[in-house]
Amino acid sequence: MIRLALTLYTMAAPTFAGVGVVIALVSGYGTLAPILAAAGVGFIIAIPAAYLLAKQLYT
Repeated sequence: MIRLALTLYTMAAPTFAGVGVVIALVSGYGTLAPILAAAGVGFIIAIPAAYLLAKQLYT
């Protein structure tokens, strides 16, 4: 199951990071720090999301 979760993470992490960056830019934060923070939060949020999705798909 961990291999499935890691594979899903490689797809989910850039997606969540991209959504975070778009939200930061639409909110008016155009400097480097908020954009990097939003991308970092996206990568962190993708960890439990990938695990839960792998758990659902595996069973």
